Amino acid sequence: MVYSFNFNQAIDFSAAANDVLAVGELLVDLISDDYDEEFQSSTYHKFFGGSPANIAMNARKLGIHSQVAAAVGEDGLGLFLVNELRNAGIEPHLVERLPLATSMVLVTKSKSSPIPIFYRGADHHLSFQAELEDALMQSKILHFSCWPISMLPSRHTMESLIETARKNQILIGFDPNYHPMIWNRNEDGIEYLKSIIGMVDIIKPSEDDAERLFGRDTPENQVHKILNLGAKLVIMTLGENGAIVSNGKETVTFGTLATEVVDTTGAGDAFWSGFYSALVKGFTIRQALSLGFAVSAYKLKFTGAVVDLPKLEAIKELYSI
Repeated sequence: MVYSFNFNQAIDFSAAANDVLAVGELLVDLISDDYDEEFQSSTYHKFFGGSPANIAMNARKLGIHSQVAAAVGEDGLGLFLVNELRNAGIEPHLVERLPLATSMVLVTKSKSSPIPIFYRGADHHLSFQAELEDALMQSKILHFSCWPISMLPSRHTMESLIETARKNQILIGFDPNYHPMIWNRNEDGIEYLKSIIGMVDIIKPSEDDAERLFGRDTPENQVHKILNLGAKLVIMTLGENGAIVSNGKETVTFGTLATEVVDTTGAGDAFWSGFYSALVKGFTIRQALSLGFAVSAYKLKFTGAVVDLPKLEAIKELYSI
């Protein structure tokens, strides 16, 4: 089966016990109390973090099934993350506990793009095991970000998952959140990332992501470059200017739905969770995109990447979609 990305059609998924399998970083976000780009704030608060884990937790709140595959440390922070998953109704049987430090990101509270400092430990040691492969085979969507492909051995794990998903017509979504600080200094992460784009179905770069990959250019040109690398649906978010989306045949624009911005941390993850939830629930791609942006707008009113989201149907009514 080849997925169609006609904006006015829904995606016809094969039956599966799970909707979204999100693979990658599960970590702690330490977010400053103050809006502070110079890291002068003396107070930081601990939040559940990691883009794929955020998406899985948000998706569960919105009303679909999700699982997380990740690696954390055998420490108090790892236990905190595992317990948060359990509290959200996600059984952490795909989360490995390793004798390494749980990964953390120090983040400045921001109304634009958060400034991160990365402290990596267990996250990139996720291994490819039979239980993980079985979980993928029982899922409709595979989602991942740059973190698991940025370092070994999790890169090999992710490559195996992508290959398996492609062979079994499982939809693949990729967040190309490239940042040089998460890659080894002697490796060209940009070229490797570009080689992955042709293996995925849906990709959602921000303007910053695209600029890191290709240099500065217009959003339309950036989208064209990504399509030329083989992606099937490109969603480029433009901050307060909305988004531009293309399937290679048709390009559409979306205005922002945000009316209040308290903290941008996790706004992209909120989009993914709303978008995937809408696709699974049978909305057209155009409707799913609108609902993804609505969930993102709702999240922007709160601090932290994972907030108390209502069901997707309530979001639809709230934003008149």
